[in-house]
Amino acid sequence: MSDDRDTWFDDDAGPLVRLYAVTRGRGRSNRPELDMITLVVDANNGVQVPRHQPEYAAIVGLCRTPQSIAEVSAHLGLPLTVTKVLVGDLIDAGRLEFRQPHQTDGPDLGTLRALLNAIGKM
Repeated sequence: MSDDRDTWFDDDAGPLVRLYAVTRGRGRSNRPELDMITLVVDANNGVQVPRHQPEYAAIVGLCRTPQSIAEVSAHLGLPLTVTKVLVGDLIDAGRLEFRQPHQTDGPDLGTLRALLNAIGKM
């Protein structure tokens, strides 16, 4: 007879860490200016990664070239809110720099209508 307490464990999953442990209990970033299209890049200024969690090192490694927060989240397999908290920590420590992409007044409705018409003809 097998022990039901061990049925949840999956050898292929590797070590499991709860997300609140990764963010030390924080569920929201203290930087409201960060959204999913915010671009972040390694400042490369010699500042050490603030903590010895592998997620921080992975973010810095990804951000050798500019990445959106959504891209970082997807590469790490972490929820967007968790990624924003970690990226915010690295910005506060001076390790990452960020900028918002250029905002426009809104979508060009003519282009969107032409695209919709082209899709409808397929």
